[in-house]
Amino acid sequence: MAANQSPNHPTKMNSNSSYLPRIWLLLGSLAAGSVVWGATALVDNSHPKVDVKIDSTPISSIAVPGAYASFAPVVKRVEPSVVRILVTQRAKNVPAQDMSPFFNNPAFRQFFGNQFGNGNGSGNGFGGQGTMRQPEQQGLGSGVIVSADGYILTNNHVVHDADTIEVTLHNGDKMTAKVIGTDPKADLAVIKIEAHNLPAITFADSDVIEVGDRVLAIGNPYDVGETVTSGMVSGLSRANPVLGLDYEDFIQTDAAINPGNSGGALVDVDGRLVGINTAIFSRSGGFQGIGFAIPSNLAHNVMEQLAQTGKVVRGYLGVSVQDLTADLAAQFNLDQHSGALIADVLPNGPAARAGLKTGDVVTGLDGKPVTDARHLKLEVATLAPGTKVNLAVLRDGHGQNLTIAISEQPKDRSLASADGGEQASPADDHGTLNGVGVADLDRDTRDQLGVPAGIHGAVVTQVDPASPSAAAGLQPGDVIEEINHQAVHSADEATKLTENPSSKKTLVRVWSKQGTRYVVVDESAAPAAS
Repeated sequence: MAANQSPNHPTKMNSNSSYLPRIWLLLGSLAAGSVVWGATALVDNSHPKVDVKIDSTPISSIAVPGAYASFAPVVKRVEPSVVRILVTQRAKNVPAQDMSPFFNNPAFRQFFGNQFGNGNGSGNGFGGQGTMRQPEQQGLGSGVIVSADGYILTNNHVVHDADTIEVTLHNGDKMTAKVIGTDPKADLAVIKIEAHNLPAITFADSDVIEVGDRVLAIGNPYDVGETVTSGMVSGLSRANPVLGLDYEDFIQTDAAINPGNSGGALVDVDGRLVGINTAIFSRSGGFQGIGFAIPSNLAHNVMEQLAQTGKVVRGYLGVSVQDLTADLAAQFNLDQHSGALIADVLPNGPAARAGLKTGDVVTGLDGKPVTDARHLKLEVATLAPGTKVNLAVLRDGHGQNLTIAISEQPKDRSLASADGGEQASPADDHGTLNGVGVADLDRDTRDQLGVPAGIHGAVVTQVDPASPSAAAGLQPGDVIEEINHQAVHSADEATKLTENPSSKKTLVRVWSKQGTRYVVVDESAAPAAS
């Protein structure tokens, strides 16, 4: 590691995405001149509790091998609960730069080519003042009737920002819907139509479904009409960073789902809702055997809150967590690799008041095992503020229990993007963190990077892209707070802590605009930088 005088500008990274698989939100089959939008201007959040039906019997206790020569009886019972959703956004003038990311989206160009220009002020439809007349937009999705009096569950991305929402029932009746509430963090929304005696679906307990259970996907793919496909549960507790959702716990299925299935039903062979179809994993935008559905339990929890209050209140610990990898476990002298590692504890939060510390590993919550960081985040989010929970924690290899009172999750806080100054070259370095340049975190640098006042350390000014540090995830703009459990207060201190190491594996605690995390830089097989 080498100390520098000033931070450098972060490098912009480019990648060729044409060779990479994509996660596609199932927005719908787009007619000429149409895209999918949604609805926030229609929100109505003054409604009572939704009366839903729930059956928590495991499917393995119902299904008999060979008993389902045909799914027709199940389909006849469930199909009326699935609706077609048409969303419309009125024509309006929008800034050209606002349209640019959309018009450059590969999914849009797949359908429409380049007829609207490239978003830089040229091409058909752009005005001379950097604005564009956006024509009326329409898009299609699906939804699931969850109560006899008209509540419908769908995806947030189906109805987000729509001006009008039209629901078509299984019998062909068309009705206007209003938005009761949306939850972008889980990509769920509740809409309502004024109707009675509707065929509401029954919820299954998604916690008891298993890989191998047979499922049916019902929706409106490509607007060809209501369609049913069959498959099985091929994976559980899936997540994918491409979607960018805060809460992901997807059911994976090989039942064929395609654009237009968004918000539709994934049901078991008894006709109970196990998930809301949301996305597919695809190189082409079409079905390739991997689809994702939001589990019914998560959907039910969100739906109840949206229906009652128009918003979702989630539990909050006040920590940053990450998965406990084998390398991290070794650095903390732990034999096990499961659990959630506490990377940061926010001051005055529930965790701080209860005595939770950075470096602790949460292994259980109220007697249930915690497998990883995402699992802990999901479990805490479902808890009501004021709930007291018992956390099983490993600290310095020793187990202990802490009681924590969950609080309400605060509003999101945005952090300034990392930006640096002039680049400096690292000096010859033969310790650890080779190829990493650091500088003091002075007031100007702190302001420039938007580093909170409580964060102290040395700012990373450059990282050799071929170094193990880069492979571990260190980037310019990161702030190194600890090296091998030793606090860092300056660039010189960081440099000294990397000299004459006892091991070429270095545990580094860093802050970035995404939060605080631990990384292990393994240089045991790498040559020293020169």
